[in-house]
Amino acid sequence: MIVSTKLHIPHVRNSLVPRPRLIHMLNAGMEAKLTLISAQAGYGKTTALSEWVRQCDAAVAWISLDKQDNDWIQFWKYVIASIQEKITGFGSTVGVLLEKGSSTSTELAIIALLNELSQLTSELVIILDDYHVIELSSINHSMAYLLEHLPSQIHLYIASRTELTIPTARLLAKGDLHRIVIDDLRFKLEEGVLFFRDTTDLSLSKEQVTELFHQTEGWISGLQLAAISLKRSDNIAATIQQFKGQQHHISDYLLEEVFQHQSASIRTFLLETSILSRMNHSLCEAVTGHPNSQEQLERLVQLNLFVIPLDDQRNWYRYHHLLSDFLQQILFRTDSEKWMQVHNQAAAWLEHRGFDEEAVDHYLEGKQIEEAVRLIEKNLHKLVHSKTVLLVKWVSLLPENAFAEKPMIDLLYISVLLGIGEWQAAFIRIGEVETRLQALQGKMSEVEWRQVMGNIYFFYSISSYLQKDLERLSTYLELVEKYVPEGSFFQTMGRNRHQAYDIFDDHLAHINDLQAVDTFLLEWINVWENKKEYPFIGFLYASYSKLLYEWNRLDEAELYVNKAIERRDIVPYARIMIPNYISASRIQQAKGIPIRASELLIQLTRQIDSPDFELFMLGIEAEQACLSLQQGSPQAAFDWMQRCGLAHTDEVPLSRMAEYLSLARVLAACERIEEALFLLEQMYRIVEKKDRLRDQIKVLIMQSVMHQRLGHTEAARKQLEKALHLGQPEGYVRSFIDEGPIVAELLTAYMKGKREKVLSAPPMVSLEYVRQLLQAFTVIQVEDKSHKVLLTEQETKVLLWIAGGLSNKEIASRLNITAETVKFHIKNVYRKFGVNNRVQALQHAKQLMLIV
Repeated sequence: MIVSTKLHIPHVRNSLVPRPRLIHMLNAGMEAKLTLISAQAGYGKTTALSEWVRQCDAAVAWISLDKQDNDWIQFWKYVIASIQEKITGFGSTVGVLLEKGSSTSTELAIIALLNELSQLTSELVIILDDYHVIELSSINHSMAYLLEHLPSQIHLYIASRTELTIPTARLLAKGDLHRIVIDDLRFKLEEGVLFFRDTTDLSLSKEQVTELFHQTEGWISGLQLAAISLKRSDNIAATIQQFKGQQHHISDYLLEEVFQHQSASIRTFLLETSILSRMNHSLCEAVTGHPNSQEQLERLVQLNLFVIPLDDQRNWYRYHHLLSDFLQQILFRTDSEKWMQVHNQAAAWLEHRGFDEEAVDHYLEGKQIEEAVRLIEKNLHKLVHSKTVLLVKWVSLLPENAFAEKPMIDLLYISVLLGIGEWQAAFIRIGEVETRLQALQGKMSEVEWRQVMGNIYFFYSISSYLQKDLERLSTYLELVEKYVPEGSFFQTMGRNRHQAYDIFDDHLAHINDLQAVDTFLLEWINVWENKKEYPFIGFLYASYSKLLYEWNRLDEAELYVNKAIERRDIVPYARIMIPNYISASRIQQAKGIPIRASELLIQLTRQIDSPDFELFMLGIEAEQACLSLQQGSPQAAFDWMQRCGLAHTDEVPLSRMAEYLSLARVLAACERIEEALFLLEQMYRIVEKKDRLRDQIKVLIMQSVMHQRLGHTEAARKQLEKALHLGQPEGYVRSFIDEGPIVAELLTAYMKGKREKVLSAPPMVSLEYVRQLLQAFTVIQVEDKSHKVLLTEQETKVLLWIAGGLSNKEIASRLNITAETVKFHIKNVYRKFGVNNRVQALQHAKQLMLIV
């Protein structure tokens, strides 16, 4: 639910001291992407921005952030809503992604937002006030991406008590960051003089103002507090002398002075309402029990007691953070019962009006654990799918027995922890839940108890899997089979949503021992394959077909992947369908049936029905790009590279490794080999650190191929030898074959070198393994010749135009393709013919009677 008052520009009193210097600095921010206003509480960040906005010619979208916004989806919903306040209809494409409630849609949502911002023709300012409440790394990451690609007509102003965790060095170097800091915000002496002269009824000498100014170091809130205190002083000179010490000491002293001089009714009202992040008269009446809350609020404004109206109608207010923190400390310290009472009364009011999330926070502060759990349970589905950070925070604050009789909440919480990568915390929680459940046996129905225990054992199986202990994994799966033979709810939960972690979906990415994987997968496929409604088996089919494919047992691989594709129970689950269809496509391409390989990927895209369709398509399109290269149609791959949004300088996420491998291949096909090598080096460091053997082998082979193309023979040999050394124990085959004939050339040269060279140490690699790989290449070449598939249609056209004497540029024009694509086709022709230039290629084509 969007709280509209958070989108209003805070009200500015007419009695402000004019600050043309500061306004000029804020105006200068319109020349930058980001203006950062950074200072501790009480330096007038919000006031300065509010005053500046009223003089700004551009449209301004304002968001007053609070701790509830420390959630990726909620944060960006507020950003979109604030812009919509100024630009009707804005955010339609972004809103669709956010409404799906998946925080994994981050990149797509930010890209969509950037696209809509780029279409704006006039300047727009987006102001994020109190950004220091945002601690979530995913928000900061997406904010950094936004700033990197922000259109020039969009300007972001951020007010924060702390420095940003967003990397800003690059922005600063490019002149895209404008900073306003404490020294810029604090009053200068002349402004302090104007403040006391024009905004207070005090008659102070210049010397007294100077003394106050030096005591407070131009701290605006300190001067305001001093003015309130001095109005009640019988001895102004003596009072001024008491304003000594550091800022927090001054604020505590002054706030105490101000607070103690209020009437009893106002002091009570201040204390009881201090726990509210925002308030109107109805909420205040619910908390305090007094019907005159509107009058009290207006009275506080008149007294300048750090109360800020949030709208021009004076319906909603908030306290200055300094005052709120000070009052809450007093209330918590002096009256713990009242502290809990007002929180619970606020929670009831908020819940009644649909603000459940804020209500939970207040119930927790008020120690109403059952009420908090009730609201969490009520919103559990939404929380699991879109508010995971909030759910984790709440459950961590609750006592261990809070869910004692609600095991499903606890299990869902564990699934959230696993989903966000907090594995250690999840496993600790599993043990705690199991202990509690053992004590509940006999108190729950037998059916319910077995269901819950089966889920517990499923989570234990995940723990075993993460530790790469397949034997223990099988033990726990046997218990799952015993207690919930129909399967665990959690086996398919979220399987139609995109996830950041792929090790649960791709066993070969996580487990390095392929022989052990072979035994494990075949055992559990045999156990589950006759069950009619057991979609979880689809993951096993996908991994087993990939394993058989890697061992070049293509017919068997096809058999198992077809079993998956023929099952109707996997169709609703994109994360189960995708690896199976991609495996099936690779098998068909390897078997020399390229049309079927392409059809399978197209068929896959038509079957996906997921809120995260666009995210899933990122991986599928990367696969299609690689396939187009293999099939000699590089233009589709080049087009993909232009629109995919990936770059060789990116920080590669582990979950998108396959996409970046595709990028490296396409970069190399474009002759941007140095860039591809830069990317592969970064990727290798990641997969080596994460102990992902398969991906290490793939990266090393690609590095070897690219070094060879650059003429770096020794570097190519070294990378190949590393790949062979890693691949030999597990019998890797297709990872070598799929990189093409250049690998066969490298293997041949490697074997020749080893035969001719006297080694001083045992070789890293068995020459028998190299012979087996070369034999596999020989079989493929024989099959190619038997199928007479030498050149693609496009390669044949290029060859005919070469025979006609046309240049690369002329051929590109005739075929309506780029010169880069023409070069790609010519290199493929040379490779297939085993020649090095045009003359040799034409001679060979005549021998084959391809041209006259």
